[in-house]
This record gives sequence, structure tokens and C-alpha cells, in this order.
Amino acid sequence: QVQLVESGGGLVQAGGSLRLSCIYSGSSSALESVGWFRRAPGKQRVFVAGVTGGATVAYADAVKGRFAISRDTGRSVVYLQMNNLTPEDTAVYYCNAGDRTAEYVAALQHGRDYWGTGTLVTVST
Repeated sequence: QVQLVESGGGLVQAGGSLRLSCIYSGSSSALESVGWFRRAPGKQRVFVAGVTGGATVAYADAVKGRFAISRDTGRSVVYLQMNNLTPEDTAVYYCNAGDRTAEYVAALQHGRDYWGTGTLVTVST
């Protein structure tokens, strides 16, 4: 059974930083790709960042240059370092794992997707 558990969310002032963590467990063949998505209040879930099994890294335009995704395969953890946060980054952040290739890394749903329950990030002015 695949499980993903996020942590690291919280309240931060604009311009500040947070690091989200996602510990994942389960079948290694089902967890080739990992990524982060977010859902802002009243909006649909959108892609933030992802890493495929082939080590392709992708970011949404809104976070390029501010966010960095990294993966510790040995510890089964994926991180999202978020810098220079703005109120527009306020959202519930979801960890994703699956079998995405580079072509589908940003898709809202693809193949064998697994999701965490989310961690709330609130950025104040």
C-alpha cells in the first residue's frame, strides 16, 4: 500500500521561506515520480513541481526561481523548498507520487497517481 505524508506547512510572512517534506512508502515501482501540487482557496488544484524517475525536473512558471524540489531516494522523502513566498502561494500543498514520465509530469492526473492529504501553507502580507 502506498502512503504519502506531508509536513512543514504553516503561517509565514510574505518574503519568508518554508520547506515542505513528504515521506512516501510502498511499492518502489509505483513511486518512480514525485511532485507537488497545490489548491488555493476557491481554485482548482494545480501543478507546482515534479521529478520523474528519469530525473527530469519541472516547475510551474509561477514558482520558477523561488521554489526548489529535491528528492532523497534513500530516505524516501521529497522536499519542496519555498523561498520569497507571496500571499498568492497560500494553498494546501499536496504530495504526489506515481509513474509519470517527463511528458506528463505536470498533468493533473495521470496513470497510477497517489496523493497525500495535504499541508496548509498560509502567507500573510
